[in-house]
Amino acid sequence: MDLAAVRRAVGAVTAPRLRRTLEGLGLVASVEAAGEGRVRVTLDLPEGLTAAGEVGPAVAEAGRLAGAAGTEVAVRPLDAAAQEALAARLKAGIPARPGAAGSRTRVISIASGKGGVGKSSVTANTAVALARRGHDVAVLDADVWGFSIPRMLGVQEPPAVVGGLIIPAAAHGVRIISMDFFVPPDQAVIWRGPMLHKALEQFLDEVFWDEPEFLLLDLPPGTGDVPISLSQFVPGALTIVVTTPQPTAQRVARRAALMAAKMEQEVAGVVENMSWFTGDDGHRYEIFGSGGGEALAADLGVPLLGQVPLVPAVREGADRGEPAALAAPGSEAAAAFDVIAGRIAALRPRVRRRAELTIE
Repeated sequence: MDLAAVRRAVGAVTAPRLRRTLEGLGLVASVEAAGEGRVRVTLDLPEGLTAAGEVGPAVAEAGRLAGAAGTEVAVRPLDAAAQEALAARLKAGIPARPGAAGSRTRVISIASGKGGVGKSSVTANTAVALARRGHDVAVLDADVWGFSIPRMLGVQEPPAVVGGLIIPAAAHGVRIISMDFFVPPDQAVIWRGPMLHKALEQFLDEVFWDEPEFLLLDLPPGTGDVPISLSQFVPGALTIVVTTPQPTAQRVARRAALMAAKMEQEVAGVVENMSWFTGDDGHRYEIFGSGGGEALAADLGVPLLGQVPLVPAVREGADRGEPAALAAPGSEAAAAFDVIAGRIAALRPRVRRRAELTIE
């Protein structure tokens, strides 16, 4: 058995939440013979990422493919200084903030004028649909009072901290950060503007986003402190407005679009949620009326990116942490989110600063 070959194979294993190879991050402490063709691999991993399930099975498989009869994996937690050094290596070469100058990340704010239109459901399911199309996706749950993204996506492991750098949670191929991870279940967030501003700034600057292709911001409803702060932090973000078919909801949703324009952020399109319910008889029932999304899109001069029907399995799936693609595969809702994801991926701003957006 060639120990050097085993080390190369083990070093090429990617630490899932750190998104880098073990060798590239300097986390392979040693690879030693353990007798009878077996090897013992010692890894240096930060606190919170030391569970064998993080990398253990992949390391064992790499050892087997490199010729080891068996692989024992031992983990040594990093001390504070080593964690800070690791955090510096993780941040090296990537923009300080998603959407900053030179960043490839397309930041998209999902907004609504009022609550109860399913904005968070649209955010969560669109993020998963984008990930299933092969895109690198993250979600910042900016609804700091009514956070719900972690539950909707069924997050199993909380974020970790490495040398002051927050490693986001992940589920269904989507990285997630939310106030939900930092507030006890029996407490409410009772903050005013300055504290909200600081928390959002930390979520953008102190989280290891690793320059995703898309960062979706799930905004709280309305036109208050949070969307104002985020428009300052990520001025190049696009805005997608969620409404229902109801004319009253459409009129209120328009205010979110007007705010985005006032903050010099481009409105990329409209998503109409709860568009209809298809009964067992095959007939479409427009429970909340019709035409609101189309009217809003026409009024704003932007595309209607999609219409999402009411599918009970999608609501049930959200309570279980299963997005539409899993809770109701093949359903009208799952298909609608796939269409919306495709149209979002195709959005391109024109050259001028206050450009209209086209779908390629």
